[in-house]
Amino acid sequence: MTSFTLVLSVIAASLAMALPPPAQAKAADDEDALYLKRFESNTKSTGLETYDPLEDVPGAPDAAPLAVANDVNWLISPEAIGKARAYAEANRSKALLIWRGGQLQSADYFGGTAPDTQIVSRSLAKPLTAIAIGRAIKLGFIKSLDQKVVDFIPEWRHTGKATMLVRHLLDMRSGLLAQGVSMDPANVWNRAYLHPRHEDVLIHDYPLSNPPGSRYDYSNATSELVALVIERATKRRYAQFLSEEVFKPLGAHGGRIWVNRPQGLAHSGCCILLPAETWLRLAILLINDGKIDGRELLPTGYVAKMRTPTAENPYYGLGVYVAGTYTQRRGYANPALSFPKVLHGAPYRAADLFLFDGNANQVVYIVPSLNLIILRVGDPPPRDPEWDNAVLPNLIMDGIRLRPGEVMPNPQPAQ
Repeated sequence: MTSFTLVLSVIAASLAMALPPPAQAKAADDEDALYLKRFESNTKSTGLETYDPLEDVPGAPDAAPLAVANDVNWLISPEAIGKARAYAEANRSKALLIWRGGQLQSADYFGGTAPDTQIVSRSLAKPLTAIAIGRAIKLGFIKSLDQKVVDFIPEWRHTGKATMLVRHLLDMRSGLLAQGVSMDPANVWNRAYLHPRHEDVLIHDYPLSNPPGSRYDYSNATSELVALVIERATKRRYAQFLSEEVFKPLGAHGGRIWVNRPQGLAHSGCCILLPAETWLRLAILLINDGKIDGRELLPTGYVAKMRTPTAENPYYGLGVYVAGTYTQRRGYANPALSFPKVLHGAPYRAADLFLFDGNANQVVYIVPSLNLIILRVGDPPPRDPEWDNAVLPNLIMDGIRLRPGEVMPNPQPAQ
């Protein structure tokens, strides 16, 4: 063989090695086709009509519904509950659950929804990511909120993302590109949500806009990274971890979660389907400072950290929104931006109120001072009259029946 022939052979061999095997190339083509199918479905409506595939998230095998108080034990006036029920029903709700003092005061389901109906959570999933991280810290899989994310995503070493902390995935200060909307299938927002290998997009393609910790910017991609961190930290699938370490200890029903492909990565920032009462049990865990039946599921003081806002957004803690100082309109985006904002027609009656708040005005209000939780899940309310985020909690708090030694909390302070 001449030296020239040898060089050609080496080049040919190198090119052959650089090209993916036919099976891998076909798989990539199939995934790209699936991505475009999802993209087309997502842009034709207000979102994906179905999540596919779904992975089971088993709940407690002995999960039973929470008992509803009888009229002797009511801690809220029937008139207040009736007004709240009417407001929820008029606003396309699927469930309204009101819990106080250790018991359900009222449980209403609308439009054929039942206690075991799995509700599409949307961004109610984000507080769940904070609970999952807290549980992983309690179990020692994650050192603390201040551990660097690069310990779990080493692909980010020697990049601007290397200083990102675990807490930044929960308080929306990751520095990653803020959430937005695009009709371009090549846009990273769409690929990070819809691609069958969205973890690769999150790791390699999703851009950093600001130094981590320096700015609040709501981003689904930020929350989606929690599933990856949990899986790499615990060596368990995200669904398995939620099942074994959160839902089963709570005695809660499980559900299903969207994964990007069979045995792929779960979507932790959205897209988990759970019965309404499971969301209530998660709120009960928080109102009880991370304990259930005397067992500490979350680290001491962790719930207080969840409820503590940052300087970059005084209305957002770790996956939850907080009352803060009253302002008539507030939204999910950076407070300085003019994105759509939700009406708050009056200050909350309790300054210590905090809440889960997801798309379609799905809300779980938690008021520790009154041992009170109010949950509303369902479809997007009508545009007219406009949904008011303060109505349900204030209606119920106006009807509180105080027990001996109880006092009404201080209201949300005005500006």
